[in-house]
Amino acid sequence: MSKRVLAVDDSTSMRLILEATLVEAGYDATVAVDGRDALARAVAASAPFDLVLTDHNMPGLTGLELIAALRELAPYATTPILLLTTEEGDGFKARAREAGASGWLLKPLDPQLLTDVLAQLLAPAPG
Repeated sequence: MSKRVLAVDDSTSMRLILEATLVEAGYDATVAVDGRDALARAVAASAPFDLVLTDHNMPGLTGLELIAALRELAPYATTPILLLTTEEGDGFKARAREAGASGWLLKPLDPQLLTDVLAQLLAPAPG
């Protein structure tokens, strides 16, 4: 069974890129239009997503706010969550870690880098 990934971005073109990249790499992709939509989809899912990709700068609920909200839900306490952002300062990275981000990727997004990082994060634990 393929891994389930929730991808969140308020940009239509970015959602299309994320969905195409994920599907091509063999993931079961679900896309959300913003943080509130993503949180609703995560809560309503019959099983938790295996990984969440979220944009940071979105109206209503930012990526950091979404991450913090997901981390409060037991099924997402340890789920890998990657932040997609154009921000790269140390202060932002500290806030991302504090919110519970597993890591971040800078935009513009390199699809090959994304699939490589996902493969690492979703690989079975050794042993």
